[in-house]
Amino acid sequence: MYLIRSTDIALRVVMLLATDGGRLTVDRLADALDVPRHHMAKVVQRLQRHGFVATSRGRAGGVGVPPAVLETSVGAVVRALEGDSEVVDCDGPPCPLRGGCHLRGALRAAQLAFLAVLDDVTVRALVAEPAGPVLLDLVPHRAGGAR
Repeated sequence: MYLIRSTDIALRVVMLLATDGGRLTVDRLADALDVPRHHMAKVVQRLQRHGFVATSRGRAGGVGVPPAVLETSVGAVVRALEGDSEVVDCDGPPCPLRGGCHLRGALRAAQLAFLAVLDDVTVRALVAEPAGPVLLDLVPHRAGGAR
């Protein structure tokens, strides 16, 4: 299973923000994860739309993870961001093997197994030791305001 780049970045954003419950600006997130600011803004917007992050404006504003998201499964995040499409598209254009091929079913079973494994992992588990300290080192703390 291949995750699109924005889903990969989104998972890293959620992990980074969930590590200490703080808030970071889009600029700080982009710098920490070495992603162009414009792309980061789009990723944050998608995460916000699905409720995985909350944003606020102003001097102490930024992007943060609501506490309930810590108990969210990684599978739920991936499904929300990737959609429920199949690994292969046998219908457009129609595949001549469609009627007797077993590949589509095998790939669908593999995709469901992939997501089932991710359903057993929570965001909280992703930021547990040893990942937490490494994530915290990505963004040096700044006194006052949003980091």
